[in-house]
Amino acid sequence: MSSLRRPTECEVLIAGAGPTGLALACDLARRGVSCRIVDKLPGLRPGSRGKGLQPRTLEILEDLGVIGEILAHSGPYLPFRGYDGDRAIGGWSWFDQVRPRPDTPYPSLRMVPQYATERILCDRLEALGVRVEHGVEIVDLRQDPDGVSVVLRADAGAEESVRCAYLVGADGAHSRVRAAAGVGFRGETDGDRRVLVGDIAVEGLDREHTHAWPDAAGGPVAFFPLPGTEEFCFFAGLAPGEDVTLTAGGVAGLVAARTGRADIRPHSPSWLSVYTFNVRMAERFRTGRVFLAGDAAHVHPPAGGQGVNTGIQDAFNLGWKLGAVLRGAPEGLLDSYEEERLPVAARVLELSSRLQTAAARENLRFRQPGRETHQLQLNYRDSALSWDRRTAAGPLRAGDRAPDAVCRDPYGARVRLFDALRGPQATVLAFGLDDTGVRQELLPPGAAVRTVIHPEVDASPAGARAVLVDADSSVHTAYGVAKGDVAVIRPDGYIGLLADRRNLSDVRPYLARISPVPA
Repeated sequence: MSSLRRPTECEVLIAGAGPTGLALACDLARRGVSCRIVDKLPGLRPGSRGKGLQPRTLEILEDLGVIGEILAHSGPYLPFRGYDGDRAIGGWSWFDQVRPRPDTPYPSLRMVPQYATERILCDRLEALGVRVEHGVEIVDLRQDPDGVSVVLRADAGAEESVRCAYLVGADGAHSRVRAAAGVGFRGETDGDRRVLVGDIAVEGLDREHTHAWPDAAGGPVAFFPLPGTEEFCFFAGLAPGEDVTLTAGGVAGLVAARTGRADIRPHSPSWLSVYTFNVRMAERFRTGRVFLAGDAAHVHPPAGGQGVNTGIQDAFNLGWKLGAVLRGAPEGLLDSYEEERLPVAARVLELSSRLQTAAARENLRFRQPGRETHQLQLNYRDSALSWDRRTAAGPLRAGDRAPDAVCRDPYGARVRLFDALRGPQATVLAFGLDDTGVRQELLPPGAAVRTVIHPEVDASPAGARAVLVDADSSVHTAYGVAKGDVAVIRPDGYIGLLADRRNLSDVRPYLARISPVPA
């Protein structure tokens, strides 16, 4: 072992540069948190892999500033064209394509190759001043009440000692961080359920459909056109014990045997792999100053497209809390990460497993239940950070996702509510209340306030710094609020506090609990 240099320091060290680690690093970097992100692979991962981005994840990626690039590299899941050999047997769709609504700007799943998502997040991270350190892995860690000491090893064998305030393991299902922290990973691996997957060029198939042989002898076969590429994502179920050669010739032979089609010519694969079905979850998502996120915390079967999305939401939940605590918020805020995310991961794992059973029963004809998988309905209602201080409950409760809405600024220009909420801060929505009065009486200095008025009943509050005019009542309707109510929107886009006029005094202590700004 080489001798270690004097320890370098950072506030947060992230192991793993997949979508989860990259999203977390972007969120921390825009908050001014000193962070490093390392990955044992020499560069970005190949392969489309987790290619379905759910509506809630698209909202997060918009907040992180990359939604334009994501949409440019994405497309809808195309309808299936089914075959029995060379005979067409009709078509079907996995997902409905839904038009955007005022409260839901991204209502449908989008297909984005995972390597594109990672590249876009890497570019965003570099623009924020942080570069992924590839070819570097964690080989040892020790934590104490004041921080974590980590030994990193580069491909060339050189080792470095790093001292960080917090360590986040986003390093996948075989997480070295999880193992070193002594956290169990319960669940099962079904070695008899395997699929051959890959990205490959194909001649003989159009790119306007997903092409599938659901009842092929030996197992189903499908080709999904990958947006923005000339490739298809290839899928083939494997029988227990079936051998397959991970080459173009191996794929071509399997396709010819199962489809009987000589005109379909797969070639030039950029990525091939055999996936074995796993359902596992970590016993804890936090141990001291070490946190687990993404596949290091939970591994999902592919049905329903939940894995990569749940990981990105882990990151978005954790990032603002780490940033706030590092800048003076109460340390106990970090307890809410496991409190909120572990039950969500358990529910999503149950959903994924249920959908996978249905998918296996119905082969590729299985229809995905969109609303259930979109993750827009996931909530933190039972969290200690969810305060509902209203005499009469409305359609939303504290802990729910904050919906979007269409507003106008005082000059009549169209403004989305998400535009007002975007960024790393918590935001107070004061419905019809004078911004200056609210600020002086209820809020700590520096709190972000957006005053939402209804033009039919409210005059523009004198001295208001940021007025949103609810011209068509969409905000009041979506949030179920009346004049005098207040909503605190957490930095991750969830409603932390709902209070009516009688309970406005709760706003200051709530913000003190989640914010580094002193009360």
